[in-house]
Amino acid sequence: MPALPPDSTDSPPPSATPSSELAASELTGPPPPRAGSAPLAWRTNAWLFAATVGSVLIAGYNTSLPRREALFEAAQFTGALLSILLSHEFGHFIAARIHKVDASLPYFIPLPFLSPFGTMGAVIRMRSVIPTRRALLDIGAAGPLAGLALALPLYAWGASHSKVVPIGALGDEGLQLGSSLVLRTLDRMFGPTVPEGMDLLLSPVAFAAWTGMFVTMINLLPLGQLDGGHVAFSLFGPRQNRIAPWVHRSMIVFFFVSVASFVMRDIRAGLGFWHFGHHVNNSLFWLVLSEIVAVLGLLSTPSRGQADSDDRLGVRTRLFGVIGLALLAGLLRDETSPLAWSAWLLGLGVLLLMEVRGGSLRPSSTLLDHPATGPEPLKWGRTAIAIVTLAFFALLFMPTPIGL
Repeated sequence: MPALPPDSTDSPPPSATPSSELAASELTGPPPPRAGSAPLAWRTNAWLFAATVGSVLIAGYNTSLPRREALFEAAQFTGALLSILLSHEFGHFIAARIHKVDASLPYFIPLPFLSPFGTMGAVIRMRSVIPTRRALLDIGAAGPLAGLALALPLYAWGASHSKVVPIGALGDEGLQLGSSLVLRTLDRMFGPTVPEGMDLLLSPVAFAAWTGMFVTMINLLPLGQLDGGHVAFSLFGPRQNRIAPWVHRSMIVFFFVSVASFVMRDIRAGLGFWHFGHHVNNSLFWLVLSEIVAVLGLLSTPSRGQADSDDRLGVRTRLFGVIGLALLAGLLRDETSPLAWSAWLLGLGVLLLMEVRGGSLRPSSTLLDHPATGPEPLKWGRTAIAIVTLAFFALLFMPTPIGL
């Protein structure tokens, strides 16, 4: 997950790396704290990690299996997933320490019962400024690349130990997991042959590796202070602040395109709009993520709210709006009434209109701007690393990550 910026509070906000651009007077002031200049706090991190282990075990426990088998599969899922997340976060941490950037240990975020994975990942707090684009690249890219170095072989092994089952064998409880170019390649190379009318039921290790790649895909979005935003800014410099808003808007456009493509497929098959609710729910991920990214933009530094004073929505309004729409869409999933879905679309229109008038969709919005760093461009070796890291977003991209 992205690293947290310098913050004066005791608890870390859920956002990403460095601080805002320094004023000229700050540049001539005392140097930022160096890594290792203060004792490394670990107690809170340890408690959160222990809670996350328990939360992920609960998420991986399959109550339909015998107890011993269920515990074994839950342990496999937990060990594989947390190994990937630890590799990701310590990739950031070690790169930060190498560049003398003061960084905390990872703060893991347990999420029992509400998440199919049992966690929202982890974040790291950066307590000093990232001084150069080279350091920004190293810190931003180290996490995704370290996580993928473990997720890819784990998925290959897990796919080879997965089962082929009839389509629909799991009933309504099974999730339809999205696929990507990387996943399809690994399935062909290591997974069993899947005949017509059958589907691949991922083993716990493969599901954990799929989750790791899903999280990496999100982090590699080239906007804001996500890992992909760090890498893109190190590559493009201030031009990245003109690219990021278009990436953000494309997520909202993709939501509508996804729903429309599903509906058009049904119309051609003579099904009309009977499954409209299912299609909205299966496409909702991109709409929700677009609002979460806007929230992260507000929380990325303690002073961000004052820096972008024209933003009138705030965190609570965005979260209330998007969570309300998501919950209502879930309740209306099997609803075919045009009136009910017209009301839902009206609510969506109101939220988007507020974003256009006073939020992240304003042309003048700076919510997704990346803090400035040193002007020296990357050399060819690190430029290649930046391009490869961003290319992984395309290779991991899942149009519909989770289908219900």
